[in-house]
Amino acid sequence: MKKRIWELDAFRGICVLGMVLVHLTYDLTALYQVVDWVTPKWFNFVQTWGGVLFLLISGISATLGRHSVRRGLVVFGSGMVITAVTVGMYLLGMANRGIIIYFGVLQCLGLCMILWPLFKKMPWWALAAIGTAMAIFGLWLANQPPVDTYWLMPFGLPWPTFYTSDYFPLFPHLGFFLLGAALGRTVYRHKETLLPRVNEKNPLLVFLQKCGKYSLFIYLLHQPILSGVCMLLSML
Repeated sequence: MKKRIWELDAFRGICVLGMVLVHLTYDLTALYQVVDWVTPKWFNFVQTWGGVLFLLISGISATLGRHSVRRGLVVFGSGMVITAVTVGMYLLGMANRGIIIYFGVLQCLGLCMILWPLFKKMPWWALAAIGTAMAIFGLWLANQPPVDTYWLMPFGLPWPTFYTSDYFPLFPHLGFFLLGAALGRTVYRHKETLLPRVNEKNPLLVFLQKCGKYSLFIYLLHQPILSGVCMLLSML
């Protein structure tokens, strides 16, 4: 059995825990208004750059494993389940329209994994160049005015009334995924840990690795649990 690279799981675990904290803050302040406080600065930092780090790690992992299309379909399908749940919450009056996730991190990551075979035979420098260009283009798109169509939303151009709690368009995030793949082809070309002297059996590191290994399950389960707790608090 191939040994997992522990630091990738650990960093993925940090990203997932950061996401849980961001969603808890969103539920408490914006969704159920349990507490009235200004969203802290770390919220936007973790929400933005935590997602970037997650896509970079996923790009590295794509170069180390196989069956990216099959795994991508599972991840994308899980994202659509989340979309269906959030639409149901809105239609049942459990939350406002902002709860709906149209194209969140799971849809984005799933599509990146599905599209990976189109890029996997490229050399690392081509992956880096294309990834950088996509990232820059996506950051430019983020500052453009909305458009009167629904079909460009997955690429980074939402419609005028678009509002959501989780939005990861392909541009710039496919670029970050490909930059991660370039790192996988270079710094992880030997497919082994870069930190062999670190005690990966440390309890904290083991916990982070477990969170990273089961990140999809944590993502699928944490929001219903947080939402239920926050709804109960709001009723009380």
